[in-house]
Amino acid sequence: MNTINTIMINTINNKVFRNANEAYEYLHDQILQNGVSFGDTKALFNVGFYITDPKDRKIINKERKWNEEYAEAEWQWYLSGDPKVSKLGEIYGKIPEIWKRMADQNGYVNSNYGYQWQRNGQLDFIITQLTYQKDTRQACISIYDGKEISDYAYDTPCTYAIQFTIVNDRLDMCVTMRSNDLWYGFCNDQYQFSKLQEMVSKRLRIETGVYYHFAHNMHLYNDKI
Repeated sequence: MNTINTIMINTINNKVFRNANEAYEYLHDQILQNGVSFGDTKALFNVGFYITDPKDRKIINKERKWNEEYAEAEWQWYLSGDPKVSKLGEIYGKIPEIWKRMADQNGYVNSNYGYQWQRNGQLDFIITQLTYQKDTRQACISIYDGKEISDYAYDTPCTYAIQFTIVNDRLDMCVTMRSNDLWYGFCNDQYQFSKLQEMVSKRLRIETGVYYHFAHNMHLYNDKI
């Protein structure tokens, strides 16, 4: 019988936070205190938690200095469904260096999640499913696609999937990620995903419920420690 590697065990799972900032500050402290060295990061493994008010999405931690204007520009880029980083540049006024590095020779990225959730009619499909069958278990959007792994040379999506469930007439959402950088990734990712949850709730004419976030590897890069 195999024994469980103790570095894969943490006490964060299923912890409940009121908002995104509360989650960020707690996770930041936990990584600093209990994270393990993993490549150029300090990481925790198999981290899952709830945010009960996903609409309270602002990161107000003073040290982080989160840029809501940029996060909103990224959201508008996702809504456009355009995978070219030049579109983000049009919206925000410039293209952040990280997106330039992730873009292929034609300026495309795989991590425009709006492009991914609109592709093959996924978003419309899950809304139809939830409209006509409230107890469906099929309202799931796939982001990471193994059939396209050869296209991931520059940019491998960090998110596997997004799933929606209606419970007590509220729309709950579960995001599953292979990897999530707390400093840059989580702060903007939760903004985009919670906006998606709110948008789908409005289209279904029901209340927004709980947001559950799971990352196999939740980390801080060493230059942020």
